[in-house]
Amino acid sequence: MSFDTVIGGGTVVSADGLAKADVAIAGERIAAVGKGLARQAAANGATIVDAAGMYVLPGAVDVHVHLAMPFCGTVSSDDYNTGTRAAARGGVTTLIDFVIPTRDESLQSAVDRWHAKAAGKACVDYSFHVCITNPPRHIPEIPALIKSGLPTVKEFMIYASQGWQSDDAAIYETLEVVRKHGGMLLVHAESARVLDALIERRHNEAEMARYGARLHTMTRPNFIEAEAIQRVITWAEATGGRLYIVHMSTGDGADLVAAAQDRGVDVLAETCAQYLVLDDSVFHRRDGHLYATCPQLKKKDDQQRLWRGLKRGEVSVISTDTCSFTREQKAMWAGDWTKIPMGMPGLETLLPIVYTHGVLAKRMTIKDLVAKLCTNPAKIMGLYPRKGVIAAGSDADIAIIDPRRRIKVDHRKMETNTDWSPFQGWPLAGFAAKTFSRGRLIVDDYRFVGRNGHGRFQPRSAPGRP
Repeated sequence: MSFDTVIGGGTVVSADGLAKADVAIAGERIAAVGKGLARQAAANGATIVDAAGMYVLPGAVDVHVHLAMPFCGTVSSDDYNTGTRAAARGGVTTLIDFVIPTRDESLQSAVDRWHAKAAGKACVDYSFHVCITNPPRHIPEIPALIKSGLPTVKEFMIYASQGWQSDDAAIYETLEVVRKHGGMLLVHAESARVLDALIERRHNEAEMARYGARLHTMTRPNFIEAEAIQRVITWAEATGGRLYIVHMSTGDGADLVAAAQDRGVDVLAETCAQYLVLDDSVFHRRDGHLYATCPQLKKKDDQQRLWRGLKRGEVSVISTDTCSFTREQKAMWAGDWTKIPMGMPGLETLLPIVYTHGVLAKRMTIKDLVAKLCTNPAKIMGLYPRKGVIAAGSDADIAIIDPRRRIKVDHRKMETNTDWSPFQGWPLAGFAAKTFSRGRLIVDDYRFVGRNGHGRFQPRSAPGRP
């Protein structure tokens, strides 16, 4: 077989182990993995990429992003151009965005709108989760959606004011439907009525003047997430439907998921990079409002429990919940914390954060990193083995990282379309020296060299298991 490109001399990492091997690419696929391929291919005119001293990883799969999303009175600042360029530089070669229908819109119509957002812009591959915003209309449409290659739907336990909230009965019914048709329900788990009561109690001029953005965390104690996770696990256990908890931020949540898994409930959970390295002390800063997310950053004890959950397995995936806003957009709050656009940039720093603060800090191995960022997400979301692994026949989605080189985070030098970074000034290892997307070199020497429109929509099969 003739090869187009061979990545030679690196250490190929999988969720199961490490091996000194060459990786041969033909067209968009990995053609072979083994020793001596570079030497053989060089004689036949293939491009040889020297990866000596480097880790050769499957491209990361970020299963939780929001690009060009209308939210909190504005639109998130990263679209399918800047967001996917940022992904590429961070070694992310596939992402899954959330389609959010209007209440009077069919699921398919909303999917068509999201396809239009990505068309001609996406630089890496992508797929969609589809949100249920009008349960009586949308739940009957789920079987056709699953057949079309979109097997994951999402429901929000909050956001009544946005028109997105699903009540317990809707969640129960959706879990029944996905169980019957081979899909999976993703849930944003926070207890809306108690949360709203706590916000209303402190939403007054005196406390806003005194505490400012600290009220964002003061009104969202851990039990707001934990009670909701406990409740939705109950519905999953009762129905047998597969449940996936998105952006889990608390140690309490990890305890609940672990206990449910131990008794056989079909529940999986992700956390996000920011919950592993930032805590709610950031809200004491003058610019603390920039860090407002939903759910919000928690305590150092929660960080430690989430790291343990990743090691022990009850937390299966690390994602970003990327939802970028500029300083100007964040300034819309004008002292009222309920009006802060909630979300942060994260695609470009996902792999570097986890590599630096996970692998280099001895909290996980490089195999664990590949499991949580690449293989597990691909398996759970129905993309494996096309994505998430370096193996013959898989898409040639590859990130090459130098284990020794650190780059200081500087928003002015990043692809992300924001004028700040939650990790500004942090020296991080793990940025992609080179990224390949379906065989095409899209990052070279840490610089984006890809093109808009290269990214392709990825229909998915039934959700698998990590």
